[in-house]
Amino acid sequence: MTQPHHAEIIDLDHARRRNAVGVSTRPRCSAEIAPGQACRNYAGHSGLCRVHEPEPADHTAAHPAGGDSQPLVTPDGDDEASFDEAIAAALAFLRRRLTGDYDVDLYGFDRELTEQVLLPLARPLYQRYWRLRTVGMEHVPADSGALIVANHAGTLPFDAIMTKVALLDEHPAHRHLRELAADLALRVPIVGPLARKTGNTLAHEDDAQRLLTSGELVGVWPEGFKGIGKPYRDRYKLQRFGRGGFVSVALRSQVPIIPVAIIGAEEIYPMLANVRFLARLFGVPYFPITAQFPLLGPLGLMPLPSKWVIDFGEPIDTTEYGTEAADDPMLVFELTDRVRDTIQQMLYRNLMGRRSIFF
Repeated sequence: MTQPHHAEIIDLDHARRRNAVGVSTRPRCSAEIAPGQACRNYAGHSGLCRVHEPEPADHTAAHPAGGDSQPLVTPDGDDEASFDEAIAAALAFLRRRLTGDYDVDLYGFDRELTEQVLLPLARPLYQRYWRLRTVGMEHVPADSGALIVANHAGTLPFDAIMTKVALLDEHPAHRHLRELAADLALRVPIVGPLARKTGNTLAHEDDAQRLLTSGELVGVWPEGFKGIGKPYRDRYKLQRFGRGGFVSVALRSQVPIIPVAIIGAEEIYPMLANVRFLARLFGVPYFPITAQFPLLGPLGLMPLPSKWVIDFGEPIDTTEYGTEAADDPMLVFELTDRVRDTIQQMLYRNLMGRRSIFF
């Protein structure tokens, strides 16, 4: 009897090297996005991804300025070839999933499932519904570790998902964000396992430090449930940043802290009240009454189409303090306040330049 296959567990420290040398059955794009830094997108027949594929000579004539639509049928039949390629890729993907021929790291991160299935589901929200714009992406390093620290809002953690999509799609190196999540979030049926698959892990200092020292981008939302579950009247007012555990991790890992301000998440589910006894009954941090829910019933689950901006601020260097500074509580509190004040000022600055909530 044939033995069942299982997904291979790969060591985090070797995962990036294995991807670089072509462990995946699909070839990667041969273009370079920076000196010595290869593109991580999957390649087509030309050896390049769709981003780096040169445009055909008649592209300008076929698509006048201001138009970005693609013709459904091309003279040379490329549409049929592309369809065949898509079917073949989908079948190959299903075969790998059914046979267990795919890699996950020590934390359960499934790169292929994330890139090909899970994040594409979020792109319509990112591109069309919330029309998200990024600022300051150049402040995020291309190939080294950094700690992304952002404000948290919106009743449901769509801000974390959109930040993940932004870094994968908009950053020149197409970087994955490894987000630190609360234990409760990872214990939710279906949601928790999928969060693990996309690279989220428990908010624990040892895990965060290992990820950072291995060159990963790690995301943290220090406000936690106090931020995401605050009432609408307190929108864009940062809550307490805890005891500065994220600063200690950055100091021990000697990586920069990148403050991030997210505009737009506060308005997707304007929280009018918190029914505390129902929250206790269901064992959750808050039970929201929003502008849509429960008044509109199931339709109340639809978020409002606010216009989003994610602003990546200038990195805060930690190397000047040394690793021993992580044990200095006064310095940790000082840096925590500095990060919080920086994000608050970034929020105010972006709100001042905002024309409208929805446009």
